[in-house]
Amino acid sequence: MPHILRITNEQRHLIDPAWLARAEAVHRELRPQLDADYSGQMQGIFDDGGEMVVAVDGENVLGVAVYRVYRDTFSGTKCYVDDLVTTSSQRSQGVGKLLLDWLQQEATRRGAVNFMLDSGTHRVDAHRFYHREGLVIASFNFRKPLNT
Repeated sequence: MPHILRITNEQRHLIDPAWLARAEAVHRELRPQLDADYSGQMQGIFDDGGEMVVAVDGENVLGVAVYRVYRDTFSGTKCYVDDLVTTSSQRSQGVGKLLLDWLQQEATRRGAVNFMLDSGTHRVDAHRFYHREGLVIASFNFRKPLNT
């Protein structure tokens, strides 16, 4: 039976590096551009406020969520989901819902009043899932790459 396992604690410290390593392949299904030094990049994300959980069944990672809880002037305390991915062989099997439900419960427990995520315009199946789960399109996200 799939369940949620924390990769980081609330202080954003890595709990078990072995589970982070197991999560990499699933995470790359959404983010193939992740650094070759996955654990190093993720440690930087954790240092910058990110947290991570995985949906697991036995020793298998079925889904990954990277998120953060913080305040801003626009929406108060919120839970923002950086990444939410279910491995392709487990899609439409309840794994995404398990992660989404856990994230919303955790956000509420930590005082968040808003739950937010961005989703690429090409991810139509994900959008159907988000709408079905009660999320609405509340704003546009604009981006401009900067030459650094």
